[in-house]
Amino acid sequence: MTDQNKYDACIIGGGLAGLALSIQLAKLGYTVALFEKEQYPFHKVCGEYISLESWNFIESLGLPLTEMKLPIINKLIVTAPNGNQLNQELPLGGFGISRYKLDAALKEIAVANNVILFENCKVNGVQFFNEEFHLQTTNGEFYGRVCCGSFGKRSNLDVKWNRPFVYQKPNKLNNYIGVKYHIKTKFPADTIALHNFRNGYCGMSKIEEDKYCLCYLTNAENLKASNNSIEAMEKNILRKNRHLQHIFENSEILYESPVTISQISFDKKSQVENHVLLMGDAAGMITPLCGNGMSMALHGSKIASGFIHEFLSGKISRAQMEGGYTKKWRSTFSKRLQTGRRIQSMFGKTGVTNFFIAVMKRFPALTKALIKQTHGESF
Repeated sequence: MTDQNKYDACIIGGGLAGLALSIQLAKLGYTVALFEKEQYPFHKVCGEYISLESWNFIESLGLPLTEMKLPIINKLIVTAPNGNQLNQELPLGGFGISRYKLDAALKEIAVANNVILFENCKVNGVQFFNEEFHLQTTNGEFYGRVCCGSFGKRSNLDVKWNRPFVYQKPNKLNNYIGVKYHIKTKFPADTIALHNFRNGYCGMSKIEEDKYCLCYLTNAENLKASNNSIEAMEKNILRKNRHLQHIFENSEILYESPVTISQISFDKKSQVENHVLLMGDAAGMITPLCGNGMSMALHGSKIASGFIHEFLSGKISRAQMEGGYTKKWRSTFSKRLQTGRRIQSMFGKTGVTNFFIAVMKRFPALTKALIKQTHGESF
């Protein structure tokens, strides 16, 4: 399509999946519009550890990771609320980079490949008729042959589409909040730590320059019990783990206030809604303690790109594109999500977490197997 405001593909959400998909489709010669409600660069609640399975793919997009001298992470520390510590080698490993830096770099690559980017632009509605998508946005109306959603954990579109996870009653999989800081501290650059506390866990790992990402997930009840004060919650709940107490006492926090997100859900989601192909957290979210959400988002964009290319080039029908994408996404990620939910159930209650980590220390092969099940091969 060459008419003004008409595109081969419209992508809602400029996170990792949306940016990666836009670059892939633009390189194939398609006209692509990418809509992002924020303005780059910006911070996101995210663990900022990426599995090495994504390394080659990210470089294929045009980002020279090898030249960026990023920390390579191949060791894991897990602590229980009682302070018991597990040390484990990571079979595959990962690397650290902030979303602030990574998303901004991919944005530049997308624009250089002729992706039409609309920043500070919110998509308020999507309609599909006559084999065409009609998007209503704060920047006007747009049309596309294909529409994809990479709008994160929860969006206004999820509510408008009445997606089932939005209306689930609070349970152990859907009532979480996330909090993130960048800090300066002393900690091995090759190690990622996961510190557990009552009804939550906190990850820490090195990113670029001299900074570390400190990001934790907890249920809304912890915040409510702390009079909705993050500072009080950290003092009275997180710091009960002596390792977290040490971090908070011996680190320089680089944010004036933390980046936060609420209403995080790990319930099952669909991969297609109203003919819109969904990617990243919009399609299904693995628990952060598995450390593989960003790799899944990137891999999902590659899967989507293949089916979209076949559709736009006339090789398959829309129904075949939607069905093929859903089947491939599920065969690739469903087992990881199931494993993540099982692991999640072992953390939270103090006694259960203390016991589980004690068992994992005695059986390192079990720990290695669980880690392997939450990661994939290079793609």
